Amino acid sequence: MDAQFFTAPDDVRLAYYEVGEPDARPLLLIHGLFSNALTNWIKYGHATLLAEAGFRVIMPDLRAHGGSAAPHEVRAYPSDILANDGLALIAHLALSEYDLGGFSLGARTTVRMLIACARPRRVIIAGMGLQGLLHTHARTDFFKRVLDHPGSFARGTPEWSAEAFLKTSKGDANALRLLLDSFADSTREEIAGITAPCGIICGDQDNDNGSAAELAAVLPDAHFTQIPGTHMGCVVRRELGEAIRDFLLA
Repeated sequence: MDAQFFTAPDDVRLAYYEVGEPDARPLLLIHGLFSNALTNWIKYGHATLLAEAGFRVIMPDLRAHGGSAAPHEVRAYPSDILANDGLALIAHLALSEYDLGGFSLGARTTVRMLIACARPRRVIIAGMGLQGLLHTHARTDFFKRVLDHPGSFARGTPEWSAEAFLKTSKGDANALRLLLDSFADSTREEIAGITAPCGIICGDQDNDNGSAAELAAVLPDAHFTQIPGTHMGCVVRRELGEAIRDFLLA
């Protein structure tokens, strides 16, 4: 599948992919950390499932991921840069009525976009719990450890698994290390101010970002769906795409 490209306001070249009919309802889906659009949404059939359900699925590669540029300058990673990139893509595509969602880092980015100014019809927040939004340092410290000490982790540990995934995705460790410092905490009040209907989707063995049920309880209009799998394991399961589809079509 060929990538399309646009230029962010700071002149960084960013990639995105589309699946579905051009006049179908736009759905912007954002992948997780160390991943990319092809792995998170296309490889395991989620994009096809959603396109068949009547969506134009738009999937960016985040800055420092996939086909997007991965600058090695600190100035390329100011606070909330991923949310700003997402808003820039919406403006580039001139989307006015659309749905928005993401998995893990993509879910956090979605929340930051909502807090900023994004106004989608419906929202998907997958692989994310309340603590992962309130206190980003818990996860960024973990990933900094992975990036700062390559090859030092015992096989089977969470750090080893994250490093193995990074190798598979051919991630740029230097750029990703800079990106981690751009993540911004959200407050409980900001989260509670999100009025769009939100589909909260999480694996039944996924506690990587805290409790998804607690997140659903804070949001004023949320529907919580639990699917089988760990944080990474649920990505490969059809149930993820089905849960996204079912909420967006409800």
